[in-house]
Amino acid sequence: MSATQRDTTHPRPLSGVSMRDLLAACAAASAVSTPPRAPEPAAPRAPVQEREAA
Repeated sequence: MSATQRDTTHPRPLSGVSMRDLLAACAAASAVSTPPRAPEPAAPRAPVQEREAA
């Protein structure tokens, strides 16, 4: 077999990126691409009742 031919019967695994780096990149991409949550509506306040002066 010449140097320009590849042996396709035994594919070699790609190296250079660890699983930790790959997972960190996916988590970062997810964090950047997810829009922020909308603020929750303010809870309705009960009307304040004034006390009568004694």
